[in-house]
Parts: sequence; structure tokens; C-alpha cells
Amino acid sequence: MTATTLRPPARAARRDGGLSGAGPLLRLWLRRDRIMMPAWIYGLTAYVSSNACSFGREYDTPQALASFTRGINGNPSTRALYGPVLNGGTADGLTVWRVGATGAAFTAVMCVLLVVRHTRAEEETGRLELVGAAAVGRRAPLTAALLTAVTAAATLAAAVTGVLVLFGLPAAGAAALGLSWFGSGLVFAGVAAVAAQLAETSRTANGLAFTVLGAAYLLRAAADAGAAHWLSWLSPIGWAQHVRPCAGEQWAVLLLPLAASVLLIAAAYALTGRRDLGAGLLASSLGPETAAPSLRSPLALSWRLQRGTLLGWSAGLLVYGLVVGGIAAGAGDLAGDNAAIADDIRRLGGQRNLTDALLATAMGIMGLFAAAYAVQSVQRLRAEESGGRLEPVLATAVGRIRWAVSGLAVTAAGTAVLLAVAGIAVGTVHGARTHDLAGQLPRQLGAALAQLPAVWVIAAATFLLFAVLPRATSAGWAVLTVCLLLGQVGPLLDVPQAVLDISPFTHTPRLPGAAFSALPLAALTTAAAALAAAGLTAFRRRDIG
Repeated sequence: MTATTLRPPARAARRDGGLSGAGPLLRLWLRRDRIMMPAWIYGLTAYVSSNACSFGREYDTPQALASFTRGINGNPSTRALYGPVLNGGTADGLTVWRVGATGAAFTAVMCVLLVVRHTRAEEETGRLELVGAAAVGRRAPLTAALLTAVTAAATLAAAVTGVLVLFGLPAAGAAALGLSWFGSGLVFAGVAAVAAQLAETSRTANGLAFTVLGAAYLLRAAADAGAAHWLSWLSPIGWAQHVRPCAGEQWAVLLLPLAASVLLIAAAYALTGRRDLGAGLLASSLGPETAAPSLRSPLALSWRLQRGTLLGWSAGLLVYGLVVGGIAAGAGDLAGDNAAIADDIRRLGGQRNLTDALLATAMGIMGLFAAAYAVQSVQRLRAEESGGRLEPVLATAVGRIRWAVSGLAVTAAGTAVLLAVAGIAVGTVHGARTHDLAGQLPRQLGAALAQLPAVWVIAAATFLLFAVLPRATSAGWAVLTVCLLLGQVGPLLDVPQAVLDISPFTHTPRLPGAAFSALPLAALTTAAAALAAAGLTAFRRRDIG
């Protein structure tokens, strides 16, 4: 018997368009996101605050502003990463330049995760079928999920606007930036809603939505790097820039994300009525009757489950590495004659040489990206358990420890692949630009791989959370956020060294440029192994599910 036949108030659901129960679901979703949503909002608001503080302090003369702006706008790689500086005459314009495109992209990521979590993921686990047996309309879950994403995006926009006003930005410019992020979140909430109707699994739905987001960011980057400028008008991330906060606001551009989101949400509602609960419009193809020999081990299964995610992260870090390699040689141009910004680059990178300091900072960011993949990879273990797929595996000859070690092995190897891809990309481009490919390629590859032990510590800490408090596995993102703030903001705000030492990335050698020391890397690797061993011990003793 289906959930539809179990729903008693069918007539009421038809009268209200299938929206009955949306209010209670919205309250439930908001309660479930009481940790995830504030973490996103706080992290992005802190990101804006740190940049506003830094630019307001360092660029206090028109000459410094003009010099930095010339360096940015004259470097195609930097423009591709962050966009051009539209108003280089003020520190306000530089703040908006630094956070505009990246903030719009992160807002989109937040909204995609929220919508897919409360639609396709709920169907995948079977919880939505139980909810549908009550007085809940067919379109109520999608409505509640969209309202959750809209609430998160609106709260973030209000927080960012308020923080920027406190830092002295004009109210109109601050509001324009907040609304541009809100528009980006609306569009990709609609994209995620459509993807949730097409795909049969939450992983595929996230993959479809993030593919669209990646294409939008690349279109914007290509336009800003010097390709046809009109390409940015095809990208929702480009629309956020065309609002021009603090550079002569173009309020009418905000109608573009509003119209696009309306069309996408309408399409999602239309598709909802054309499929069965739990099914996607793009049905998965049936696999072979018997598994291939390559799938006859838990290690092979872990690799099969995570290879798509690893490929996506590899592509992203490859692009980032190519951009970093392109801008590294121009580090002096970015600082210009401003001694303060040069000192900031040196403090972040820990090197006197500006190029090496910039590269060392970029390697730290790549390490954080690899750690984000590691957290996501470990959380895949939790998804297998909560989805009920782990118990059938453990009912065979596969033991708990063997299954968990297989997942950790794929995570450890995957992070090494990501850092290697990034290091090779940086070394190849930077070596070609400096006519020293043979020297720079191994140098940058080694610098990237030096981040690996710190990444393993984050992965092992997340696994320990999974083993001891499985419902708190998502707190691994909070651990990563703390490391991000300590590493990228702490040195600029003169945070005490004892606090900075909390992050494992503080203890990695500042390569390239610094003297290599194996002792901190060995200590971090030992710490990661100890955390993983403690996690395996706890996982062996606790109940599954």
C-alpha cells in the first residue's frame, strides 16, 4: 500500500494545492538545521568581517588603493578567481571585490545542501513516506525545504548587510551585496529543487546542482579573465557582480535571479506531480546481475561509492591550482608599493619572499579544500549506516573494522590525490611562467603534499566523532571551520600563537620557501593514527544504527 492511499485528508490537500502541513514541516526542518544553518551564516559573516577589517586597515591612502587595484585588474588569473575591482578608489570597493563572487557561490552551496537534504534525502531514507502518511500535501515537503533555504539566505543577507554597515560601508552598497548573495541563493535553491525531482539519490541531486554551479562560476571566470564579457550575463554568479555594490548600484539586475528562481521553482513543482514518491524522473539504469570481481571487497565498494565525488573535487582543485600558478609570479604587483599588504602576505605565508609567501598561503587553502573532501568522505560512512545499507554488508563475512578501514583508506588516498593534482597544476603553470619547470614542478608538488598529515588529522577527528557520537558526525565541518578561521584570519588579527596552534595546519612547514622539517609531519601523522585507532575501537563496541 502506498503512502498516497494512507493519507486521509486527500480532499483538503487538493483544495490547498497539496501544501497542507508545510508549516509544521518548516518548523521541523529549521529545528533540524539549528546547528548547520547558524554555522554557515556565522562562517560567511566572519569571512566578510575579516576582509572588511583587513582592507579598511591596510589601504588607508588613495595611492595604496590605486596601486592594488592596478595589480588586480592587470592580472587575468586574479580577475578569473575574484572578478575585476569595479571601484578601486575606496576600501569599500576592495572589500566587495574580495567577497562578492565567492560569497555568492558559497551562499548557493548552502542553499543547494539545504534543499536536497530536506527533499531527495528525506525520500531516499524513507522518512518522507512516513510523513506523507499524515495530513501532509504532496508539495508541502518541497515548499518547506525551499522556505528553509530562503530563510537561511535572507538571514545571511541581513547579517552581512549589518556587519558591513558597522564597518563603515554605505548602507546602499552593503544592502546591494547582501541582496546579490540572496539572489544567488534563490536561484540555486531552485536548481536544487529541480535536481531533486530528476535524481533518485541525494548524491546525484547534489552532483547535478553543483555541476550547474560550477558551470556558472566558470562562465563568470572566463568573462572576467578576458573572454567575451557577455558570458557573465549567462551566470547567476555574474549577476551578483553586475549588481555593482559600492560601485553605482544596479538594482534592476536583481530582477534576473528573481525571475530565474520563479521559473525554476515552478518547474520543480510541475515535476513533483509527474513522478512517484521516492523515484526520480531520470531513472537509474539496472546494473548487472552479478557484481564484477573488482567489487568483491569493502575497499572496492568504498572506492566505487566515492570515485565520483573525488573526480569532482579533483577538477575543482585543478582549476584553482592553475589560477594560483598564474598569479604567483605577480605577487609583487598585487602588493604594489603598499608595505602593509606585503607584510600581511608575508605573515600569512610565513616567508619574506612575496612569491613564496603567496604560494605557501595558497597551499594552506588547498589543504583546507582537501580537508573538506575528507570530512565529506568520512560522512559517507555515516550515510551508509543511517541509510540502512551497512547492516546487510556486515551480515556477510565483512567485519566492522575491515569496512571502516576500507573507507578510511579511500579517504586518505583521495586527499593525497587532490593535493597532488593541485601541486602539479601550480608547479606546471608557475614553472612555465618563470621558465623553470624542472625546478618548480617538484617544489610545488612537495609543498602541496606537506599539507597531507594535517588533512589526515581532520579526517581522523571526524571519524572519531562518527564512531563515538554518530549523530554528531556533521560537527566535523565545525572543526574544519575553526581551522579555516585560525589559518586565514588569525595571523591578520594577531591572534595569540597558543590559539593558532589548535589548528593542525599551523604545524605544517610553510612550503615552498621554508626549511623542511619532518618532525611536525611525523607528529601530525601519529596524531591522526591515534585518533583513527580510538575511532576504530569505539566503532567496534557501539551498536550499529
